[in-house]
Amino acid sequence: MTAILTLVANREATTLTREDIDLATTLAAGRTAATLSDGEAVDIPCAPLTPAQIDAIRTALSSRFIDVLYGPGEGRRKRVLVADMDSTMVANETLDDIAAQAESLRPGLGGEVAAVTRRSMNGEIDFATSLRSRVALLHDLPASLLEQAWKEVRINKGAKTLVATMKANGAVTALVSGGFTWFTDRVAKACGFAEHHANTLDIHGDRLAGTVSEPILGPDSKLAHLTRLASAAHAPFAATLAIGDGANDLPMLRTAGLGLAYHAKPAVRREIVNRIDHGMLCAALFAQGYRRADFVEC
Repeated sequence: MTAILTLVANREATTLTREDIDLATTLAAGRTAATLSDGEAVDIPCAPLTPAQIDAIRTALSSRFIDVLYGPGEGRRKRVLVADMDSTMVANETLDDIAAQAESLRPGLGGEVAAVTRRSMNGEIDFATSLRSRVALLHDLPASLLEQAWKEVRINKGAKTLVATMKANGAVTALVSGGFTWFTDRVAKACGFAEHHANTLDIHGDRLAGTVSEPILGPDSKLAHLTRLASAAHAPFAATLAIGDGANDLPMLRTAGLGLAYHAKPAVRREIVNRIDHGMLCAALFAQGYRRADFVEC
C-alpha cells in the first residue's frame, strides 16, 4: 500500500527547498514529490515507514523548521474533526489566564495555577483532580475575571481556515475541551465549529464558586465525543482527525485515523507519530492532501 510523507515548512521561518525535499525523499525511498504549496508543502509517495524512519527524517530536517507528517495514501481527507481548545485552537491556557488576572487580588495565584496546569498537561497528575484543585483556588474571586481573560485570548493562525475548509468539504467539526464552556462557546463561534463541549465553571451571583459541575470532561470524554461523532457521521475511525497538545488529549489522538500533536507537551510528543512542531494549524490540511489553492481562507 502506498503511503504519503508530507513536508510542511513554517513560512514565517523558512522556505521548503529542493534540497529539503530531496533529502526526505532519499531517506523515505520515496518517489517524485507533488507540490501542495510552492515553497511550503509537498507530498512524497513512499512505501510504508516505521516510526523510527519517520523520526529519522524529522531529525534530519529539525533545524529547518519543517514538520514531517505521514499516513496512508488512501482516505486522506477526514470526515470528522475534533479539536482541543487551550494551546491548540487558541494560544492561551484560559484557566491560567483567569488566575493571572487575579494576581492583584491574590499575589502568586497565577504561578501556582500555571504550575499545576503544566504537570497535568504532561500527564504527571490526574486531569480531573488537577482541574478541581486549580478551580478551588479561584473561590470567591469576581466572575468579571472571565471577561478580562477573554480579552487576552488569541486564536492560533490557521484555526479558522482549518475548520472552514473541512466544513466546506463535508466534515463534522467539534471543539472539545477540558476547559470551560464560557470560553468554548466564544471560540467555537469565532472559528466556525458546529458544536462545542467543555466543563461548566460554577458561578454564584457575581463570584466564582471555586467548583466545576460534575461530571468532569476529561480524556475519556474527549474520546467519547470522537466516537459519537464518527458514529453519527457513519465514518470509521480512519476517517477522523483529532488535534491537541496535552496528555488529556492522548486517548482521542491515539484513536483517530489522523491524530495530530500540535506544539505538544513532551509526554504527547513521545507517543504521537504525527506532530506539528514548527508550523501552523493549516498543516493539518496539508496532511490530508489539500493544496493551498483548496483552502477556504478566513
